[in-house]
Amino acid sequence: MKELTSMQNKLTLASLVASVPVASGKLLIVTNPYNGDVVGTVETASAEDTQRAISTALKGGKILSRYERYQVLDTAKKLLINRKQEFAQLISSESGLCIYEAEYEIGRAHDVLLFASIECLKDDGQIYSCDISPKGKQRKIFTTREPLNLAVAITPFNHPLNQVAHKIAPALAAGTPVILKPSEKTPLTAIRFVELLYEAGLPPYMLSVLLGETKDIAEVLVQAPEVDLVSFTGSVPVGKKIAQTAGYKKVILELGGNDPIIVLEDANLNLAVELAAEGAFRNSGQRCTAVKRILVQQSIAEEFTKRFLKKATEYTSGDPSNPATKVGTVIDEASAIYLEEVINQAVKQGARVLLGGKRSGALLEPTVIVNVPRNAQMIVKESFGPLAPILTFTDIDDAIALSNSTAYGLSSGVITNNMEYAIRFIKELKVGTVNINEVPGYRIENSPFGGIKDSGLGIKEGVIEAIKCFSYVKTFSMPW
Repeated sequence: MKELTSMQNKLTLASLVASVPVASGKLLIVTNPYNGDVVGTVETASAEDTQRAISTALKGGKILSRYERYQVLDTAKKLLINRKQEFAQLISSESGLCIYEAEYEIGRAHDVLLFASIECLKDDGQIYSCDISPKGKQRKIFTTREPLNLAVAITPFNHPLNQVAHKIAPALAAGTPVILKPSEKTPLTAIRFVELLYEAGLPPYMLSVLLGETKDIAEVLVQAPEVDLVSFTGSVPVGKKIAQTAGYKKVILELGGNDPIIVLEDANLNLAVELAAEGAFRNSGQRCTAVKRILVQQSIAEEFTKRFLKKATEYTSGDPSNPATKVGTVIDEASAIYLEEVINQAVKQGARVLLGGKRSGALLEPTVIVNVPRNAQMIVKESFGPLAPILTFTDIDDAIALSNSTAYGLSSGVITNNMEYAIRFIKELKVGTVNINEVPGYRIENSPFGGIKDSGLGIKEGVIEAIKCFSYVKTFSMPW
C-alpha cells in the first residue's frame, strides 16, 4: 500500500534520443534509499534506440559556433541556479544524500558550466614558423582544435549531477556530440539536466540520454566503432572491462580511490581533525576522493583520536531531507550491509569501534575505528561509506610506504608545517594529487584531476583537460 501511495507523486521520465522520449513500455523504478518511497520512473531504451541515438548524432545538424556553445552553457548555468532547490531535492531523494550535500553539488555543477562556457571563447591554437632550421621553408604551421564525431559518457551514482556535468559540459564546449548513460540508481537528475540543456538551446542531436539493460545500452555504446571516445567513472572491474572491450578509440577511466590523509606530529591538530572529518564523512563517504584512511604519527595518535572523536559527533546521520542532517544514507541497503560486514571483519582482526557503526536500512552511522590492521579489507580495498579508520605510523618513511601500499593512486592529503616533509610527500606518493594541509579531494572544476594504478589511466579530467580529450588537434600549413 505504501508503494502505491508513493507512486502517485512520482516523477515520470524517459530515456531521450535527441530529445525524443523512447516508448519501450519498460520502466525503471527509482526509490528513495532512506524510506523506500518511489521517487520516479524512467522508460528504458532498447538496443534499437541505442543505434538510433548513434545514427542521429552522426547525422548531425546545426553546427554551433564557439559563441553559440558559450551561450548554451551560460544559459544552462543560469537555469540551474534558478532551479537550485528543485534539483537539490531530486538529488537528495534519489541518492539519499543530505540536502546540504545536494545543494553543494549544485554549486559545483554551476562552476563546471561556468568554466566550460569560458573555454568556448578561448582558442589554444598555435603557430610554428618553418624557417628555423637550415633546410626550413618560408611557411607557417597552424594548429586548430576539432570536435570528435561522437563520445559516450558513463556516470556513477555518487554525484548524480556533477559527474554528469563534468563529462557533458566539456564535450559540448568542444563541439562533440554525446550519448550519456547515467547510473540506474540515480537517473532522474541526469535526465532533468539533459532536458535543461535542450531548453538552453542545445541542438537535440548533440545529446541523448539512455537507460536500460547493459547488453542493450552500455555494451553497445562501448563497442560501437562509430564512437570515438568513452569516458567512464565508476568501479575498477567495470573500468578494466571497458578498457578490454572498447576497441580502437579513446578511453578515459576515472576509477576508485583509497585516499589517505596523513597527519604528522608537527601538524596543526585542530586543522587535521577538521579536514579528516570532512574528508571521511561528507557525501556519506561516497566519493572516490573521500578520506578512506587516516594515517597519524604514533607520537600524536592519542591526542588526535580524542579530538577527532569529539568532532565526529557533530556529523549527525538521519533523514536526508532534514536540514540538520549532515550524513544521509549510502546509495542502498546492500551497500550499507557490505560496509557493516567490513567493520565486523576488522573488529574480528582486533580493531575497535569508538563511535557509530550501527546500521538501519541504507543508513550507516559515521564510524570511527582504531587499531585497524594494515591488511584489513577496509584498508586495502575502497570502502565507499562514512568510515574513518585510524592507523598509526612511526616516521615519514613508514607513512609513505603505508600510503603507497594499496592498488589505488588517486589523491592524498598531508597535514604538516614542515616544508621538507611536504616536498618529500609530493615527490614520493604514487598518486595523481597531493594536497598539503587540505583534504585529498580538494580541486577546482577546471584543474586537472585523475589517478594512476587502479584509480585510472592517468588521463586527467577537469574542464580544460577534458575538452582536450573530447577533441583532436588538426595542423595545417601555408606559404608565408
